[in-house]
Amino acid sequence: MKKIDLNYNWYYIADFKPSYIEAHMDDVGFEVVHLPHTNIELPLNNFSEESYQFESFYKKEFYVEPLLDEHVYMRFEGVMTYAEIYVNGHYIGEHKGGYTPFEFDITPYIHEDAFNMLSVYVDSRERDDIPPFGHVMDFLTYGGIYREVALIYKNVCHIKDLLIKPEDVLTKPKLNMSFDLLNLSQEDKKVTLECHLYNENKQVFSCSRSESLQDTKNINWIEEVGNIQLWSVDAPNLYEVVICVLEDNQVIDKNKVRIGFRQFEFRRDGFYLNNEKHKIVGLNRQQSFPYVGYAMPKSAQYKDADILKHALKVNTVRLSHYPQSNHFLDRCDELGLLVLEEIPGWQHIGNEAWQEVALQNIEEMIKRDWNRPSVFMWGTRINESNDDHDFYKKTSEKARELDDSRAIGGVRCIKNSELLEDVYTYNDFSHTGNNAGLEAPNKVFKEKKPYLITEYNGHMYPTKKYDDEAHRVSHAHRHMRVLDALYGDDHITGAIGWCMFDYNTHKDFGSGDKICYHGVMDMFRIPKMAAYAYASQQRKEPILHVGSSMNIGEHKSGFLTEINVFTNCDWVNFYRNDAFIKRFYPNRHRYGHLPSPPICIDDFIGECLEKDGLFSSTDGKLVKKLLMKANKSRGNLRIMDKLKLGYILLKYKMTTLDMENLYTKYYGGWGGKAAVYRIDGIINNQMVKSVTKGHIFAPTLKVELDSTVLSEEATYDVTRVVVSLRDEYNNSITYANDAFQVITSGHIKVIGPDILALIGGSMGFWIKTTGTYGDGFIEVVSPRFGRLKKRIQVKDLRSLNIDENIR
Repeated sequence: MKKIDLNYNWYYIADFKPSYIEAHMDDVGFEVVHLPHTNIELPLNNFSEESYQFESFYKKEFYVEPLLDEHVYMRFEGVMTYAEIYVNGHYIGEHKGGYTPFEFDITPYIHEDAFNMLSVYVDSRERDDIPPFGHVMDFLTYGGIYREVALIYKNVCHIKDLLIKPEDVLTKPKLNMSFDLLNLSQEDKKVTLECHLYNENKQVFSCSRSESLQDTKNINWIEEVGNIQLWSVDAPNLYEVVICVLEDNQVIDKNKVRIGFRQFEFRRDGFYLNNEKHKIVGLNRQQSFPYVGYAMPKSAQYKDADILKHALKVNTVRLSHYPQSNHFLDRCDELGLLVLEEIPGWQHIGNEAWQEVALQNIEEMIKRDWNRPSVFMWGTRINESNDDHDFYKKTSEKARELDDSRAIGGVRCIKNSELLEDVYTYNDFSHTGNNAGLEAPNKVFKEKKPYLITEYNGHMYPTKKYDDEAHRVSHAHRHMRVLDALYGDDHITGAIGWCMFDYNTHKDFGSGDKICYHGVMDMFRIPKMAAYAYASQQRKEPILHVGSSMNIGEHKSGFLTEINVFTNCDWVNFYRNDAFIKRFYPNRHRYGHLPSPPICIDDFIGECLEKDGLFSSTDGKLVKKLLMKANKSRGNLRIMDKLKLGYILLKYKMTTLDMENLYTKYYGGWGGKAAVYRIDGIINNQMVKSVTKGHIFAPTLKVELDSTVLSEEATYDVTRVVVSLRDEYNNSITYANDAFQVITSGHIKVIGPDILALIGGSMGFWIKTTGTYGDGFIEVVSPRFGRLKKRIQVKDLRSLNIDENIR
């Protein structure tokens, strides 16, 4: 088998005419584009969702080598939403649905040892005959050939639909291999099958068997493989299985599949991975990006998985509400990130023809990803739809027929729904800020079955990165209350929050500007405060995020009453102007089940009154209580407290002005001297993190790149750039909206507009390669901060990307 990527130098026009199918490449009006490609770049917000819903046309010239007992296939990883494929003007076939791959045998229509023409008609309108359409949805679907395309040469005798199920991994590990062995020739074949198992390029097992076949034969092959290393969320050990087909001792077909040996099991009391109980803690992900929608290459898909695992530190992601990039899933396999994958849809179930496409989606989804160790569940219901016994009986049966090694679930938002799947998966939006984080499972579903929360929060409390501090803090606490409820109930196997980042949406959702601000990050994957609610629930890496600017003007009536610190530290030491105030511990009274509750700093005085010698020890404690009460009550003391205050004023010959000055000294009131606060995080009696907060006197603009080396391989490459305004202590300044221009030169270009402004103190954008190689430069030009220049190296690795297993 030989795979040739066809992602560069396509001709595209955003206006389809039937005459284009047989037209020459030099037609006027076409532009040269590279895949992945969006049919139109969109604004960040405030646009019509109809902007991308039109018919378009792509074509590309490709060369076919002389065939050696081979057939030639054209494979598409994803075209949104309907595609018709033509080769040399001949109609090859159609595909309905934008989220799953498809391929066609084009052998009868190609010219060997010659150039051929591939033409693709794309309909990106919301068609009622294709899921997820038929009713309004809370996400956009965009358009274009937004995933990769490849030409594949296969021998007339080759393997199809290879499924490898690791079995008995905790006792006697086995490979259970099943596939169709095709014989497209006109003669009988005698072949040898070889299986090789590799771990980090070292062969650890091999076996073989002989087969005779006339046409197509289903093979089921089980082999015990000996000692192996398990795949888990903490140690994602991967193996490569290589199955070869040999004829006359010559390899004529070779298939490579990456797998992991692991055992998933849902029990009434939780989810077990390799017989160890794990709480499923995760976030939902849409696959969209600003400006280009779904059209982003491998590196951007990898980065999202890295963010989930390394920045947000969750163990699970739900692919809402459709199968997503195979690159994203590759990275989940590599990182040990559990995946719930589901069929396309949102609340609406269409007619019989629509349902047939949905069943086709299930088959295409499962066959694409059934060998992935990260996928622990198939979602076989349309997200948040009503019960439909006949339809969901078919979807469940189809999934079990294709792959009986995983549980199936179906995301619902109704109680006591009919359960045709293995796990009751439910969207719990019951938390409103002050009530319980989650409903008890027995109030949602009466049967004693495994129970998984697949969405929470999200639209219940939309939060922008630039909302006031109290709103952002409340947002973080809402996520933590749900997590606390999750950890406190053994009958809830896990909870997957809504959602990873903000996303563009239809007119009926979001904040009226076509953005749903439901994420714990913004659209550019820049964290909001709630992101640290997740990042702090682990002990591998110290997290210390102070949820306040410590500015009194950010708080009601200018009273700074308490500061939330999102951390996994044992405690924090709190300082004001380098004077130690007090040690603070995690708030386990409020969060009794969380691994790492937040820390609340509500005492800004500590023992300073006594140390300063202003009062006796007893009176110092009394004054401190009075000052704290005055702060929390915003100066409204009760009668008894006023009498106590009068006693102190009389005893120490103080005036009310003296007491106000004392308050100002410790709480930073109006007119007081600027205070600098420091919070040191302590783990095992060692300071591991420190954050300093103070007034802003000399802000600086910072430019950070995810990568400074880009590589053109199967597709172009991208990297994200984040521009932020920082204070003297490297804290992001939330209330900043400075404008800047992005200037690129050399071998890169910016995606989207080149004039931007900070939103909530920061702004992101992506730059991409252009098909040429060498140095590229980014300049961020600010009227206030001048020019900041960054260099990027662009490498040409296309020659390394031909997957030539055998020819």
